[in-house]
Amino acid sequence: MENLLGLLRIHVQRGVNLAVRDVVSSDPYVVIRMGKQKLKTRVIKKNVNPEWNDDLTLSIADLSLPVKLTVYDRDTFSLDDKMGDAEFEIGPLVNAVKMSLEGRPNGTIITKVQPSRQNCLSQESCIIWNNGKVVQDMFLRLRNVETGEVELQLEWIHVPGSRGL
Repeated sequence: MENLLGLLRIHVQRGVNLAVRDVVSSDPYVVIRMGKQKLKTRVIKKNVNPEWNDDLTLSIADLSLPVKLTVYDRDTFSLDDKMGDAEFEIGPLVNAVKMSLEGRPNGTIITKVQPSRQNCLSQESCIIWNNGKVVQDMFLRLRNVETGEVELQLEWIHVPGSRGL
């Protein structure tokens, strides 16, 4: 607990145009990793445009570690097939959380992160003040695969008694 800075809630919303890994579809799920932590969404059967709407929460002790995301196809009788991967940094979100934002109107855009060769964003990612919280919406383009994107929403959660930011 003495090294804990806070929690990162990752709302894994959906996959878009994911690769087919079975005969005509896939049974996708997402694995999120950061350092030694590993979290999974549920499997969505026979769908290349899955709606997970799963919340996964990471304990954050090191802001420099990237968050890694991998999409897999669940197979019953063999190893699960990889359907692409992506990673993102939480630095821009953390910088926004450190700002004094109370009193701002809902929906205020704090900052925008542009897609580049240094990140996996497929489009501009906005960090927004919403209902007293800082959230970041992002679309990640999957690498090492022919097609696919994953939509996420990040939210920083302060933990009472933690070191904090």
